[in-house]
Amino acid sequence: MKIIVDAMGGDYAPQEIVKGAVQAVEELGVEVVLVGRTEDILHCMQDMGRTDLPKGLEIANSTQVVTMEDDPARAVRDKKDSSMSVMLRMLRDGEGDAAVSAGSTGALLSGATLVVKRIRGVRRAALAPILPTKQGSCVLIDCGANAECSPEYLMQFAFMGEALARLYLGLEKPRVGLLNIGAEAGKGTSLQKDTYRLLEQAGETGKLNFIGNVEGRDVLEGIADVLVTDGFSGNVLLKTMEGTALYLTGALKTMFLSGPRTKLAAMLVKKDLKGFKKMMDYREVGGTVFLGITKPVIKAHGSCDAKAVKNAIAQAVKLVSSDLCRDLADKLADLPAVEPERAHE
Repeated sequence: MKIIVDAMGGDYAPQEIVKGAVQAVEELGVEVVLVGRTEDILHCMQDMGRTDLPKGLEIANSTQVVTMEDDPARAVRDKKDSSMSVMLRMLRDGEGDAAVSAGSTGALLSGATLVVKRIRGVRRAALAPILPTKQGSCVLIDCGANAECSPEYLMQFAFMGEALARLYLGLEKPRVGLLNIGAEAGKGTSLQKDTYRLLEQAGETGKLNFIGNVEGRDVLEGIADVLVTDGFSGNVLLKTMEGTALYLTGALKTMFLSGPRTKLAAMLVKKDLKGFKKMMDYREVGGTVFLGITKPVIKAHGSCDAKAVKNAIAQAVKLVSSDLCRDLADKLADLPAVEPERAHE
């Protein structure tokens, strides 16, 4: 199995990307192609004290870099020799099994859509991370790929998320909820109200197990297996969860180190604290799949370090092994169509 990695994307590229790729090759036994400026990648290897590439690691040279300042809709087309563009073309042409990038979310979505293509019937690909909950896990869709959505897009997200929950979480009848500011059907803006009616109709006809609105405070209770929302709200929710986890772990550390008695207590619960920290650490997951693309494209966190990169590659391996994209394409063959006049391209 070969994973193609954008070596130049992310806040700490290429250093952390290269380190993570090396760790993945040596610890996971997977082949990795680093796409980027060869000279920069080799310099990173030298900084790591390595004179040769480890077995299983290759470099594909590119001369350009997609930056956060580039227009996402044009970046891949305008910078055809960027690490992201080359990576996506290699994936399209079968030179690898999955792609991983920590670069611009918008550019990666646009590039994956234009180059790798969407699954037939899917109007917009969406980011669908798996969140930890009291009852296990929950699929959040979308979490940042589509800031502006129509009700029909959210309905498609519901079916895509439901299919992912069946395949990835092993659930026979996933509970689908709509993120909203209240549990009542009449809550929210016109987007939430119109989406609620569409999902309710799908539930009444037995196409979805729609359970209604879900408030933000109930997300981690695990009352829904699939949480549907627009990318703007989903990203705010996800980043708030990340920030809360960082705050809580920091506050607990400060509390347990405040005196002799609390240090003793910390020793007693050290294992449990590590488990909590690991559960809430985005680096453990590494990245999120663009659901709706014909081949696995993983968006790694923009500020990912080597550990996150390695785990994003590990996630890519898992997605390829499960043949998720092909299974999704089969399961989404009867996806409800989006009316063109209601869609905002």
